[in-house]
Amino acid sequence: MKKMGIILNVVGKLIVVMNMMVMSGYGLSMNYYMMACPFADMVIRNTVNKALQSDPTLAAALVRMHFHDCFVEGCDGSVLIDSTKDNTAEKDSPANLSLRGYEIIDAAKDALERQCPGVVSCADILAMAARDAVFFAGGPFYDIPKGRKDGRRSKIEDTINLPPPTLNSSELITMFGKRGFTAQEMVVLSGGHTLGMARCSSFKGRLTNFDSTHEVDPSLDTQFARTLLKTCSGGDKAEQPFDSSRNSFDNDYFNALQRKAGVLVSDQTLFASPMTRGMVNAYAMNQAMFFFDFQRAYVKMGLMDVKEGSKGEVRNTCRIIN
Repeated sequence: MKKMGIILNVVGKLIVVMNMMVMSGYGLSMNYYMMACPFADMVIRNTVNKALQSDPTLAAALVRMHFHDCFVEGCDGSVLIDSTKDNTAEKDSPANLSLRGYEIIDAAKDALERQCPGVVSCADILAMAARDAVFFAGGPFYDIPKGRKDGRRSKIEDTINLPPPTLNSSELITMFGKRGFTAQEMVVLSGGHTLGMARCSSFKGRLTNFDSTHEVDPSLDTQFARTLLKTCSGGDKAEQPFDSSRNSFDNDYFNALQRKAGVLVSDQTLFASPMTRGMVNAYAMNQAMFFFDFQRAYVKMGLMDVKEGSKGEVRNTCRIIN
């Protein structure tokens, strides 16, 4: 009994320390809405589940939207804001024109405003919706700290901070490193491409006049290059799945890279480069490892440049600054 008491005491102290680590420096907490809006998680989860039952492809849309939000001005819901006659917002940047799923965030916000008006931020709704999308698509279940405030800025020029699909492994490591991510975290976050599709406009440069010595990107499997060419025959907006299970969160993305069937330059470079190939092989072999590392990296991403207190607000409508 004494030994059990010591173990429980140690576990209790660890939980306290972990909660302090989560809250310190960010003002966020796993239980942020426990008193003010106790059913926030349930409302968002049910809204996401209903949307994905109707259209499973929206899981990828929510995961991508959260990433695009966090890498521009931090995780502050700025990607949700509509443009006005005086300002072109982030969502109208060429890099964001293919984003979708805004109606899911709107629906969750409307439901929450009826229950607890002015409490739950749009930034938190988006972060929680992306978390739930991963789970409902077959990925890991994990919780995230809440308490982000909504930003008051959304400008098209800020989207320059989004990583373009043409970067090689070294450039990706540098770009993510500037945001505080390790090479391994960059690789595992790229694994979010296990969901969804890419438009031809983002990979057609690999298929003709690739460089001075190659017509087609030499890192592409020959047969897969033909598949991409066939896709692009439908025009720039034609879409190609990142892997063979586009609506399932699994490690097939990494298996595709091993087969030289990565859709984007920024995908296949992870296997082509000796700096990151070992990580790709590890995740291709061990899905449980991928799930564990992904949830840790995704939670970390969700803490990027969060707004607190007077630096942000809780929008009444996610598309409009108060």
